[in-house]
Amino acid sequence: MNTLTATWHWLADPAHWTGDDGIGHRLLQHLVLTVVCLVVSCAVALPVALVLGHLGKGGALAVNISNAGRAVPTFAVLVLLLLTPVGRWGEGPTVVALVLFAVPPLLTNAYVGMREVDRSVVRAARGMGMTGRQLLLRVELPLALPMVLNGVRIAAVQLVATATIAALAGGGGLGRIITAGFNLASTPQVVAGAVLVAVFALIVEALFETAERLIPRRTRPSR
Repeated sequence: MNTLTATWHWLADPAHWTGDDGIGHRLLQHLVLTVVCLVVSCAVALPVALVLGHLGKGGALAVNISNAGRAVPTFAVLVLLLLTPVGRWGEGPTVVALVLFAVPPLLTNAYVGMREVDRSVVRAARGMGMTGRQLLLRVELPLALPMVLNGVRIAAVQLVATATIAALAGGGGLGRIITAGFNLASTPQVVAGAVLVAVFALIVEALFETAERLIPRRTRPSR
């Protein structure tokens, strides 16, 4: 029996889908962790990117600083956090490490989207007497929305793939299936865990691409 066949049999076994260590429970944990980290990342990055993009000041510095964080491996950040008081917060170290990992694409895409809004449209809106807040929310943000969503999509897919490191810190998620497979020297289980993560990431990618297509055409930049 080759590895792919053994992996299929492992996935098809109903016993592997139930219980606290089952695929269903681990998938739910993975989903919750991804959603929490994505929401926190958006709450941190998007307001900063939108305001800086609206003002046109300081954005390049913020983007360069956030992108510098990509040079530091998420696993290394997680290990360092485990050695600090944050390591006592349960899933705290994993959430912090993943949020830091997700901020750069969110910040970069939102800022670029805001700066790529047609300046003639912005000037026309100002000429109509719109305040800065109205201009941001009614003109710039709708036109920048495709780029903003693109950043959210990238961050979400990256989080799904990287959230497997939660298992290394004793957390849940699909990564536990992979680490358990290593501990049991079960190659089919390791491959099955990797396949589940890949399929989950592809589903998230497809959902966000569908959402981007459903954006009203009036919010899309003209080409």
